[in-house]
Amino acid sequence: MKVLITGANGFVGKNLAVHLKERKDIEVLCAFRDDDPASLITKVAQVDFIFHLAGVNRPKDVEEFKAGNTDLTQQLADAIVASGRKIPLVYTSSTQAAQDNAYGLSKLGAEDVLTRLAATHGSNVYLFRLPNVFGKWARPNYNSAVATFCHNIARGLPIQINDPCAQITLVYIDDVVRHFVALMDGLKPDASFVTVEPQYEITVGDLSKTLHAFRESRNTLITEPVGKGLIRALYSTYLSYLPPERFTYEVPKYGDPRGVFVEMLKTPDAGQFSYFTAHPGITRGGHYHHTKTEKFLVIRGEASFKFRHIVTGEFYELHTSGEQPVIVETVPGWTHDVTNIGQEEMIVMLWANEIFDRAHPDTYALAVGDHA
Repeated sequence: MKVLITGANGFVGKNLAVHLKERKDIEVLCAFRDDDPASLITKVAQVDFIFHLAGVNRPKDVEEFKAGNTDLTQQLADAIVASGRKIPLVYTSSTQAAQDNAYGLSKLGAEDVLTRLAATHGSNVYLFRLPNVFGKWARPNYNSAVATFCHNIARGLPIQINDPCAQITLVYIDDVVRHFVALMDGLKPDASFVTVEPQYEITVGDLSKTLHAFRESRNTLITEPVGKGLIRALYSTYLSYLPPERFTYEVPKYGDPRGVFVEMLKTPDAGQFSYFTAHPGITRGGHYHHTKTEKFLVIRGEASFKFRHIVTGEFYELHTSGEQPVIVETVPGWTHDVTNIGQEEMIVMLWANEIFDRAHPDTYALAVGDHA
């Protein structure tokens, strides 16, 4: 299949083009604003599907709205008719098409052009009145609060908020692309107007707080719940605005004659991750917990884990090594320790189900001792 993308150098176009080029069954052609009409006709004649993403939203002259939106869409529709084929088309309109302003009217005019194309020529036309689209590669200081905030906060620059209670509706670029590709692959929606789901509602103030929390997480090591939904998408977007010199950051390292202990990541509701090392013959631990639980994974070296029930005195010992990944769990009510029984430095990954609280550590010293 050959696919044409107009506006391929824009935010949505760049993301769509990358996704399409990942597929072996798609050949992507691109049309740009400066292309002459003859070039557009030639490209349209070759393709099987069109993503019409080109448009004007911040012109120097208000008359450019009509030329860059309505008139360009008419040229594209004429090229489809001239091809003699019913080429399907996706068009990115705007929620502003419902507003009485120059930009909205030019987008509405483009919608009308394509609606007539569908009615008179038979091309399937899919219209997207997109709200605020966010994601990687959107231009900051242009028409996206998310892009501007991410760019500035990632660099420690101030942001301007006029009304923190103002509500904005967002859709994520990957969800937009997913809907586009589904239509290209043959999905038949119930109507020509297609809505991208999910849509997210957030205030400008909460957006700022969330993005600042991402930045502060490098200091606190406490990450937001970035595994799903809006927070997942915002975190990915925020990271995409980091300049290369900020790709890395240091975390605290605590060392003593036994080895080092390094905290990597903390979460509000799923504990924390860290690692420690131990020199040959060194024992770490020798304590128990009432409620706290931990998972240990030896990733280098050889370890002896010892456990003793704090009431019955029952004893248990096991050995693991970095050669075979085995998770060892600490059990409440059992005092435990780990000893490096190998000849090289031992490295152990550690997850605890809660962030360490120095005021309430739930950690009580008690030697395990050897088996009687």
